[in-house]
Amino acid sequence: MAPNRRKSVDSSSSSSSDSSRGGGKKYKKKEKKDKKDKKEKKDKNSSSGHNYLTTTHGSNPQAHMSFGDQKHQEGIHSGDAFSHPPPPSYSSTHQAAPPSGYRLPLTTTAPFPDPSQAGQPPFYDADGVSPVFIGSALLDGSVHPCKIGPHLQPFASVPYGGAEYGHHGRFDLLPFRPDQMEFVHTSHGVIPPGRRPVEGGYEEDGNKLYHAVAVVNGVKVPGKTGEHLRGSRVAFGGAEHEIDNNYEILCWK
Repeated sequence: MAPNRRKSVDSSSSSSSDSSRGGGKKYKKKEKKDKKDKKEKKDKNSSSGHNYLTTTHGSNPQAHMSFGDQKHQEGIHSGDAFSHPPPPSYSSTHQAAPPSGYRLPLTTTAPFPDPSQAGQPPFYDADGVSPVFIGSALLDGSVHPCKIGPHLQPFASVPYGGAEYGHHGRFDLLPFRPDQMEFVHTSHGVIPPGRRPVEGGYEEDGNKLYHAVAVVNGVKVPGKTGEHLRGSRVAFGGAEHEIDNNYEILCWK
């Protein structure tokens, strides 16, 4: 009985040893196959990730100007846009545009852009022939909506501190797109219900400013408005005019 037990143990040990030797090649082949499968999966994932990044970066080749953290806006007009969710009561067939629109960055020392860039002027000055555009001037710690014209010296004029302030330095012209935006009547700083105003800048304390137009001496003059202003402010004839009733605010369609 003892030899049989020993033989049984030896046989089991031999069988296990043979199994290991006999299956060695198969195990190595399987190990190589697993490594190959893992490599293929890794390569496949890397490839799809590259395609995603390429598509994402190439999906919006057009840059837009926006107003974000005012600390980053001093001398630089870029950054994250203000968040202003459009009210649900207004339905529009147009794709949502950036809050501040697509703008032309300019300086008062550079030539004025030609009509192919600036677009058609939405207004004319008191002489009836000088084109007037809308835009925003970059001041110290704030960005203010203003009126812009190639006949003005300097090009940008801002209603500020009770006067018509001739701005020297950086300003942005917003080409008026009648198919995308329109002026809507309002009063007392109220944003028309269900409308999304075009963001034009901000005060030093962070209050938002929007583009407005008001009538002064029979002339439509672009300027600024805001809920905190409870009306509009426009620059005309060397002064800042406060029009609280019956002016217009620029909104997206």
